Amino acid sequence: MPALDWLPASFRERSRLRKLAPDECLFHQGDEAQAIFEIELGRLRLIRHALDSRRIVLHTGHEGELLAEAALFSSEYHCDAVAAVASRVRIYPKRELLALFRDDREAAERFMAVLARQVQALRARLEERNIRSARERLLHHLALHADADGRMAIEGTLIDLATEIGLTPEALYRTLAALEKDRMVRRTASGITLERTGAT
Repeated sequence: MPALDWLPASFRERSRLRKLAPDECLFHQGDEAQAIFEIELGRLRLIRHALDSRRIVLHTGHEGELLAEAALFSSEYHCDAVAAVASRVRIYPKRELLALFRDDREAAERFMAVLARQVQALRARLEERNIRSARERLLHHLALHADADGRMAIEGTLIDLATEIGLTPEALYRTLAALEKDRMVRRTASGITLERTGAT
């Protein structure tokens, strides 16, 4: 079920759109949490600022995903949301959403189902980060996201993929080269194909 199937069409039609240029910020860490968002076009990164001023990419949101759902029950945003490419988001004010959930039990239950799927996806990412071997971590990621033909499309750059799976770009490049040499993966301009999908 697409993420936004939980939302009544009339409510969605009343929402506002915002366009973002590459590297433009949708909201900043510490801003008052006033809305959640649907990514209609492009990609946005959620970035946390560590105490030593490092930027930590928590998540990259893609088209069709919700963003900043925790804002419904928080007074402020706990990270920055920055457009990775030219993007467009739909804005859902949290006060109106909470009123909808109070009045429409089915919409609230469908939203809970969306959140439950996201928890499952988060657990899969945590499991992936616990795989120490870069080779096994990458194979696990490919197997998890590949289609029936073993192909995983890459949105963005290999650096984005490295960030998503918790590897340095250098480690990802070395690992991909080794897997290609072993004929376990094949790279194309738009993706990576597992030649032996059972090899995890």
